[in-house]
Amino acid sequence: MHVHPLIADTESLEKLCQRLARSDFVAVDTEFMRENTYWPDLCLFQVASREEAAAIDPKAEGIDLSPLLELLVNNEEVLKVFHAGGQDIEIVFNLTGTTPHPMFDTQIAAMALGLGEQVGYSNLVESLLGRSLDKGARFTDWARRPLDKRQIDYAIGDVTHLAELFPKMLEKLKRTGRGAWLDQEMERISDPANYMNDPALAWKKVRVQSRKPEVLGRLKSLAAWREIEARQKNLPRGRIMKDETLADIATHPPADQDALGKVRGLSAAWKANDIGARMMDALAAASPLSAAEMPAREDRGPGLGREGALVADLLKLLLKIRARESNVAPRLVARSEELELLAAGRREGLSILQGWRFEEFGRDALDLVEGRLAFAIRGGKLVMTRTEAEAAAE
Repeated sequence: MHVHPLIADTESLEKLCQRLARSDFVAVDTEFMRENTYWPDLCLFQVASREEAAAIDPKAEGIDLSPLLELLVNNEEVLKVFHAGGQDIEIVFNLTGTTPHPMFDTQIAAMALGLGEQVGYSNLVESLLGRSLDKGARFTDWARRPLDKRQIDYAIGDVTHLAELFPKMLEKLKRTGRGAWLDQEMERISDPANYMNDPALAWKKVRVQSRKPEVLGRLKSLAAWREIEARQKNLPRGRIMKDETLADIATHPPADQDALGKVRGLSAAWKANDIGARMMDALAAASPLSAAEMPAREDRGPGLGREGALVADLLKLLLKIRARESNVAPRLVARSEELELLAAGRREGLSILQGWRFEEFGRDALDLVEGRLAFAIRGGKLVMTRTEAEAAAE
């Protein structure tokens, strides 16, 4: 594989992207910094095909990333390959307003191949390629210029290995017939809705104990205010105000700005500064959450009951058995929430009762909760067996 010198001009990038556009896939990775900012600070783009690899410097003076972004989001003929690509996809979304498509994530594919639920990149490379990665440059300052050779070599290595991993994984998926298992998961992580930070919806990510409409209304207003402040100042949300403090103020609102000086998690300066005044304005503008916006109560809570909780535990045990037999990560087959809903009596809208998940696990899960399947010990091993009533009916 030919590895190019660091690309720092638009002309070289255009030529690279023209060649990559003729490839069947391109491996993609980024290096960024976000410890001190709201928006991730993109410091490097890395791409690789079967034939070539390059790192692109987005901080280079005058460089236009449009050819690369066009390839990533508008070229439907080239598959974009990531590993645990959520943050990389977020960066592309912030730059373009959409996401790479079509795409493939090797961490998700690893679940279908029985390599673990959240297998790290180093472990995947070692497992499939038999190589150990040098992670020494991982935590360097990627925003510093010039980048040194060790940093660039490390960054390029991520996509060159990824370009080798993908064909091997794809071949394994074809042999096992599990490629279709991943379609839904790949579409889910490439959905642009996952990367939209709508201030009006920010409250849904903040945990609060109360379900009172007035408390949730204050939480909604405060969370939206914090999101806007963080964006404008380009600071992490927690630097503006931590979630715990936000929830506490929503639950126990201060009578006036002066009282902010006594709120745990805020400095005394809040009782007189401008940001404190803006927060109080947001609090004053809050109204009780409407009935239509109220979060739904969890079906699996009171509706599950003690017996239902035991059934859910049995379903989780069944999932472990079936996943072990199929050599697939349990999380790819079913989530705990779905098992609890099935145990509570839900039958509609569950992915485990549809498609390949039903064939691999859902049919047995349904038989278990409806009394047609039971656990037994045979030869010192835990196995599944048909109940006597079911056997007689057959």
